[in-house]
Amino acid sequence: MTREKHVTNDQQGIAESQWCQAKTIWDYHQMHHELRPVDAAIGLGSHDLGVATHSAELYRSGLFPTLVFTGGNSPTTAKVFPRGEAVHFREHAIDLGVPAEAILLEPNAANTGQNITFSRKVLAAAGIHPTTVLLVSKPYMERRSFATARKLWPDVEILCASEPLEFDDYLKSIGDEKLVLDMLVGDLQRVIEYPKLGFAIEQEVPEDVHAAYESLIHDGFTSRLIAS
Repeated sequence: MTREKHVTNDQQGIAESQWCQAKTIWDYHQMHHELRPVDAAIGLGSHDLGVATHSAELYRSGLFPTLVFTGGNSPTTAKVFPRGEAVHFREHAIDLGVPAEAILLEPNAANTGQNITFSRKVLAAAGIHPTTVLLVSKPYMERRSFATARKLWPDVEILCASEPLEFDDYLKSIGDEKLVLDMLVGDLQRVIEYPKLGFAIEQEVPEDVHAAYESLIHDGFTSRLIAS
């Protein structure tokens, strides 16, 4: 069955071929780590409140005793989370049953490198020096957050997790397909380019993933690209 063409908030339709290319990139971005108990978790701020929801679920399952929420604001999140990503994520997790005393707050990070670096300092200030850390992120940010953390925190074992949603379900939850495809492309660009700048470890990008990336750029899914 052919997937129906959808219309995004800016009225640009997502064609079947574009959906398939995006799904290829979506699958690549996820690390598929087998989760186990760790010393601490870090919930990475973004426009996606599902990060806080899933962090709370993982805390209640007993995977970690301490949870850091990190993130200030960005153009994508300022209107949604006016007091900052980490602040809103913390409040949401508390509403879902995570004890306030189990959550540490890092409200200043403006990028993924700062998320990792500042969270590490917050943990150290609390007397916590983990050897294993779980990063909770948007589904398509797992690989980039892993590569960044491995570069900046090489002596710690990093696991990654995200809300277990199928691609279509995630698109519906965000409500803006164009934005999600732009984000998928932008995150992949960072996976490719950031090792050259010393921001992350290098990750192998399969040929089909790279071809999907180039095709979506050609089709105009470029609003989250950085100048390279």
